[in-house]
Amino acid sequence: MSRLISPMRLAVLLTLAAFCAAVSPPLVRAERPLRVSENKRYLARTDGSPFFYLGDTAWELFHRTSREDADRYLADRAAKGFTVIQAVALAELDGLNTPNAYGRRPLIENDPARPDVKDGPDNDYWDHVDYIVSKAESLGLFVGLLPTWGDKWNKKWGVGPEIFTPENASAYGEWLGKRYRDKPIIWILGGDRPIENDAHRAIIEAMARGLRRGDGGEHLITFHPIGCRGSSEWFHQAEWLDFNMRQNGHGVNYQSCYAGTRADYERTPVKPVIDGEPVYEDHPIAFKAAENGHSIAADVRRAMYWDLLSGACGHTYGHHSIWQMAAPGRDPVNGPLLPWYEAINQPGATHMQYGRRLIESRGGGALVPDDSLIVQHKVPTAVPGAGRLRMVAARDDAGRFALVYTPAGRPFRVQLAPINGPRIAAWWYNPRKGDAVKIGEFSADREHVFTPPDNGEYLDWVLVLDSTAEGFPPPGQTAN
Repeated sequence: MSRLISPMRLAVLLTLAAFCAAVSPPLVRAERPLRVSENKRYLARTDGSPFFYLGDTAWELFHRTSREDADRYLADRAAKGFTVIQAVALAELDGLNTPNAYGRRPLIENDPARPDVKDGPDNDYWDHVDYIVSKAESLGLFVGLLPTWGDKWNKKWGVGPEIFTPENASAYGEWLGKRYRDKPIIWILGGDRPIENDAHRAIIEAMARGLRRGDGGEHLITFHPIGCRGSSEWFHQAEWLDFNMRQNGHGVNYQSCYAGTRADYERTPVKPVIDGEPVYEDHPIAFKAAENGHSIAADVRRAMYWDLLSGACGHTYGHHSIWQMAAPGRDPVNGPLLPWYEAINQPGATHMQYGRRLIESRGGGALVPDDSLIVQHKVPTAVPGAGRLRMVAARDDAGRFALVYTPAGRPFRVQLAPINGPRIAAWWYNPRKGDAVKIGEFSADREHVFTPPDNGEYLDWVLVLDSTAEGFPPPGQTAN
């Protein structure tokens, strides 16, 4: 006999359900797949809208975290506006032979053609990778998944051995592609290594072909190079390379490596470009802590705006403790200052979302680099500056708005003519807080001197110049 629910009990259950829905809203899963935009300058969602790649380097995430640790880390990054988590399947720090948090290793006899897979949902290394990828998806995050760190095919850093041939790289790539075909993945080949000979190139190209067979071309592919280099150096013409990735590295001067982003932006054929490893927060500057000390939030902010205003389609953040998941009892690499679970609260990570909000408030696509907006001082090292104090400028391709980034509080002159007139609305956008203050309106056919609100060191600002005819919202805000 059926049992009826009384009206009073039904009312209680409905009230409880409504309360649970209010306090625990449904998780928003990451949309897949991504594609390259029609103009080849940025990454786009399936409806064509720009996708802002805001990455974090968590290279050892699969290898060194438990599920509880991964949950904590991913929830924090989703809350801070990150969109991509970069992590390595065969990890750098002895990822072949040192087991993961559950005592499991990824391969049988270190053979890439034989992943160690057992029946059941929680019985092997790859089940843990599955869990983290699915958790990231549930939080709206993509995973920039490196099939291997580079020393598994070219022993330079980390713990080897070299295990790849073109044949097993192809088989491993196909297996990975099939396993994660239906997940929000961006494939990142390479792993901090150069292509030194034909054998290295053959391995990477075979792995790319394997991934394409396995996932049916569902996911974008790029290549993570060594410091101060870009994927374009070896693979720009390759059909499988959907966008270029640079590693502008752990120096803090614009001329050292960051100028390379614009050089890649200007290459033909046109491909999107992103900096997949800029200077990390709290990292020994140029790997020389005794001489240079450690980087701070201002250093990682400068790297972000140097890249974005040089045509990058997004940006990647990193923290020196987080990439290695530094914790008590683990061998430290290059002197991390904090355990990873404290480092997630460092200010640089919070500041990254403000860069994303600024770009998205002006359409979200990649900008056209245009330093000619900045009127050069008679002493050019003052304006547009040099080293840590380099200024950069960019505009959209239709001249509707322009951005000028200044790392210091020095007055500078701007040429307004490249922006559609007749009137220009000017704003100061604070990259440390994400708020904006309107300066006023100006004639579009003139130059004007702008003085940042603060004159102090490391107090950077973005000058936002909008054509009043466009009706843009305040910088960092999206239109209702």
